[in-house]
Amino acid sequence: MYGMHKRKATAALVGLLLAGVAATPAHAETIRSKQWHLDTMKAEEIWKISNGKGVTVALIDTGVNRIPELEGQVLSGKDFVQGDGAGDERKDLSSHGTSMASIIAATGNHPSGDGAFGLAPGSKILPIRVPDMLEGADTPTWVAAIRYAADSDAKIINISLAYPGTPKDDEKRREAVKYALSKGKLIFAGAGNNGDTGNKVMYPAATPGVVAVGAVDSKGEPTKESQHGGQLDMAAPGMDIVTACAGKTGLCTSHGTSDASALASASAALLWSAHPDWTNNQVLRVLLNTAGKPADGTQRNDYVGYGIVRPRIAVPNPGDPGPADVYPLPDLAAADAARNPSPSGDGKASGPAAPKPAPQADGKKSGSSLPWIALGLGACVLIGGAVTAVVVRRRNH
Repeated sequence: MYGMHKRKATAALVGLLLAGVAATPAHAETIRSKQWHLDTMKAEEIWKISNGKGVTVALIDTGVNRIPELEGQVLSGKDFVQGDGAGDERKDLSSHGTSMASIIAATGNHPSGDGAFGLAPGSKILPIRVPDMLEGADTPTWVAAIRYAADSDAKIINISLAYPGTPKDDEKRREAVKYALSKGKLIFAGAGNNGDTGNKVMYPAATPGVVAVGAVDSKGEPTKESQHGGQLDMAAPGMDIVTACAGKTGLCTSHGTSDASALASASAALLWSAHPDWTNNQVLRVLLNTAGKPADGTQRNDYVGYGIVRPRIAVPNPGDPGPADVYPLPDLAAADAARNPSPSGDGKASGPAAPKPAPQADGKKSGSSLPWIALGLGACVLIGGAVTAVVVRRRNH
C-alpha cells in the first residue's frame, strides 16, 4: 500500500484501446485502402516531395515491438522502466507504442505483400520506453525521458500519453520541455480522451512549450472524447486509424488523441525533411499557418486549437516560415510572464499573465469546414482482451 503522502489519480495512455482487424482483407481489399486518413491527407502526393527522410521522431511511449512494417525504421533507444518491467525498449508493454510508431513511420513492407503505411515512412523512430503506470508529473522517469530525447539526434518528440495534474506538479517537466526546445526540438502530445467525462486538463499536453493535439472525425468535427480547452493548439485525424501493431493479427484499428499526436508529429517530419535548414519554430509556424482553420471563423477555438494539421498544404506550399528564433505559440511567454512578473504602477504584472492551460473551454464547439480531416481517438480494446485502466501514481509534496 502507498502511504498517505501518495494518492492515485485516473490517467490514460492517450491512445490505449486497440481493436484488432482481420489480418487478411476480404475481397482482395488491401490494408492501404483501409487507411482512409492517408487518402484524405493526400499522402501519395506528399511523398512525391517528402517522405520524412532524414528526420527522427523520439517516441516516449511503452516501447516498440519488432514488426515487419517497422523493420529498419527503429533506432537504438533507451528503457526507463525499472523493477519487474525493466529490460528492452523493443519490448512493448501494451502494444500502444508500436501502434504510434507505425502511424508515423511504417513502410508497408510485409511478407504477405500487404502491409500498413505510416504518414512519414522515410522517418526513423527513437524508442524511449517509460512505464504504463506513471507517478507524478515531476518524477525522474518523465524528466529523464524528455531530457534524453532532447540530447538525442531526434528533431521531434512525440508523447502520446496523458494524465491529470496541476501546474505545480508540472514544474520539473516544464524545465525539461524548455531544455528540449532550447536544443531545437519540437514536442507534440495528445491532449487526452476524457472530453466527454470531465474534461480534466491533461499533461504533458498542457505543459507550456508542448503542442497539445486534439482529435477530429472525418468531417473535421472534434470527437466527443477529445479534450478541449485553452491548452489545445491543433488537431489531427484520429478515428478508425488502421495501422500495423503488435497484436495477434498484426493489424489494429485505433482512435484517440494518441493517433492525432502521432499524425501531427509525422506531418512535422514531412515538412522538416523538405526544409532541413529550418528551426523547430519555423516548422511549427508553417504547420499552424497552413492548418484548416476553425469553422466558426475564429483564429483558434478550444476544440481544434489553431486548426487541423494539413501537410498536403504545408509541404508543397509552406509560405513564409518566419523568424527562426521565435516560438510561435503564446503559452511560453505567458507562463514566463506569470512566473516572473514585471511590476507596473498598479502592482500588476505587465504582458500576458495567464499560463496555459485555461481550465474551462469557451466558445462554440466547432471544427474545420474541410471534410477530409479525421482523427484517432485514443481509447482502445486490446485484441482478445479487456480494457485496461491506467493508474497514475503521483507524489504529494
